Amino acid sequence: MDATITRIFDLLPHYQEKYIPKPDAIAGKENGEWVKYSIDQMRTIVDEISYGLLALGVGKHDKVATISPNVPEWNFIDMAVLQIGAIHVPVYPTISESDYKYILNHSEVKVAFILGADLYRKIKHILPEVPQLQNIYTFRPVEEVNHLSKLIEIGKANANPEKLKEIKDSIAPYDTATIIYTSGTTGNPKGVMLSHHNLLSNVSAVYRFFPIDQTNKALSYLPLCHVYERTNIYIYLYLGVSVYYAENMATIADNIREISPEILTTVPRLLEKVYDKIMAKGMKLKGLQKQIFFWAHDLGLNYKENGKNSLFYKIQLHIANKLVFSKWREALGGKMRVIVSGGAAIQPRLIKVFTAAKIPVLEGYGLTETSPVIAVNTLETGGTMFGTVGAVIDNVEVLISPEGEILVKGPNVMQGYFKDPELTNTAIDEQGWFHTGDVGLIESSGHLRITGRIKEIFKTSMGKYVSPALIENKFKESPFIDSIMVIGENQKFATALIVPNFDYLRTWCVIKEINYTSDSEMIMNKEVRTRFRKEIEHYNSFFGDYEQIKKFDLTDHEWTVQSGELTANLKLKRSFITSKYDANINQLYNN
Repeated sequence: MDATITRIFDLLPHYQEKYIPKPDAIAGKENGEWVKYSIDQMRTIVDEISYGLLALGVGKHDKVATISPNVPEWNFIDMAVLQIGAIHVPVYPTISESDYKYILNHSEVKVAFILGADLYRKIKHILPEVPQLQNIYTFRPVEEVNHLSKLIEIGKANANPEKLKEIKDSIAPYDTATIIYTSGTTGNPKGVMLSHHNLLSNVSAVYRFFPIDQTNKALSYLPLCHVYERTNIYIYLYLGVSVYYAENMATIADNIREISPEILTTVPRLLEKVYDKIMAKGMKLKGLQKQIFFWAHDLGLNYKENGKNSLFYKIQLHIANKLVFSKWREALGGKMRVIVSGGAAIQPRLIKVFTAAKIPVLEGYGLTETSPVIAVNTLETGGTMFGTVGAVIDNVEVLISPEGEILVKGPNVMQGYFKDPELTNTAIDEQGWFHTGDVGLIESSGHLRITGRIKEIFKTSMGKYVSPALIENKFKESPFIDSIMVIGENQKFATALIVPNFDYLRTWCVIKEINYTSDSEMIMNKEVRTRFRKEIEHYNSFFGDYEQIKKFDLTDHEWTVQSGELTANLKLKRSFITSKYDANINQLYNN
C-alpha cells in the first residue's frame, strides 16, 4: 500500500493523483436518476463541510454522528469529519428509539447528519433528552431542519485552507477515527474505538485480493455504518473503483442490471434470497428445460475448489455454463467478477454453485473490533477452501485457545470500548490477544474454520454440548427454510423454531395442488408439516443423535430487523426470539 496513506482522508488525494479523472468516483440515486460525483467534486465538497464544521466550533476529538442509509453524502461527512480530527459516530438508521438515545448521549455527539424527514421523525422527540447535541443537518430537504447545503454555505464563507492543512498535519495515524456501536443481541450497544491505523492496516492487507481496478464499478448496499462495508469503500477508493449505492434492498436486482458492477460485497442472507429466486424460476420450468436446469444446478453443487474436478466434469460444466449459468450471470449484470460474503456463515453449497457458474463467492471473517477482516478466501492458487473463512491475512496473528476460542492480535485490533475500560480488559488480555467469542480451528492448509460461538453453544441436560450455528447453517440449505433457531439449553434434546421460505412454499403448494390460503394457515397444514418433518429428518442425518432436532415449530412471518428478531447486521437476536416465542418453546418441551 502507498506509504503516504497513513490517515483515512489521505485516500482522497491518492485517488485524485493516481487515477484518470472520471465523473463517477461515487454515485447515488435521487428521484430515479443516478447523481454522480467526480473525485474533484468530492474533495471540494468535503473541504467545504470541514470549513463549516470548524466554523460551528467542532474540533479535535468532538463527535459527529451520521444516521442515514448509503448515500454519497455519508462519505462526504466521513472524510470531512476525519480531516479535522473529529470522531465519526455512524448510527444504523433502523435501530430502536432507546438505542438512538443511548448512543447519542453515550458518545456525546455534538453535530448529527440525517437523511431526511422519516429519520428526523424517529429522533425528533428524543432530542430534548440529548442536551449536548447542538446542530442537526439533513441530506434531503426537511422544513424545520437545516439542509447540508446551509453548512456548505457556512464553509464557503469561512474557507481557510491553511488552517485546514495545519489541522490535517497534526492528525496522527493512531488517533481515534471512529466509534462504531455494535448492535449486540442483549444490553446496551458497545462503542468500538478504531483508529486511522486500525482501518488502514486492514485496507493494506486485503485490497490485493479484489480483482478490480479503476475501470470497474462496485455496487454497495450493506450499511456504511457497519465496519465491513465501510472498509470495503476505503478499498474501492484506494483502487480507484467507482462506487454506486443501491437505492434499497428491494432495488438491488434492478440496480445491478443498470450499472453491471464487477464486484458486490454482501451478507449470506441476500445471496440466499438470490439463489431462492433462481431456484423458484427453475421449479416453474417444464420438460427438458427443467431437466437441463437442475442437471446444471446439481453439477454446480459438485464443484471442487482449486480445479480439483475431473476433465469430464469440466467439459460438462462448460456446457452447463452455456445453457444455464450464462443466464445467472446476465441476471447479475453480466460482468460480476467476484462476490465477497461476510458477517455470518454462508452455506458451502451456495459458494460451490455460484463459483461453478463463474461468479466466484469468497467468504471472509471478522468483527467490528478487528476493523473487521481476520481471514478471507481468495482467488489465488490454493486460496480457497470451501467451508472455511480463508487464510489469516498478513499482519494478523490467530491463536486457538485451549477452549477452542479464536484469539486475534494485530494492528487491526481496536483501541478499546469507549468509556468502558473494564469491558476492554475483558476482551483484550494482558498479552494483547483479542478474544473473539468464536470457536474454531485452523486446518493443515492454514485456512480458518468457524465452528460456533462460545456464548451460543449450549449444554443439554444429558451433558452434551451443541453448537446451534453449525446446525442452523446446514438446515438452511433446505429451500423450504428461510431462518431457523436451534434451542436446547438444559433440555433432554434440541428443538427448533423455523421460518419457512414462504415464496418457495407457495411454489411447492402449486405443484402439489394444495390450495394456498395464508401463511398462518399453511404452517398448520398437515401436508406442509409432513414435508417439513421430511426436511428435518434429511438434515438430521448429518449430525450426531444429541445434535439432532427432535421437534420443531413453524412461524407465520419472516424474521426481520423491524420486527425485532434480527440485529441491524442480520444476526439472530436469540434472547429476544426466546422471549417472544416462549409459549411455543414450552409447548415443544411439555407437549
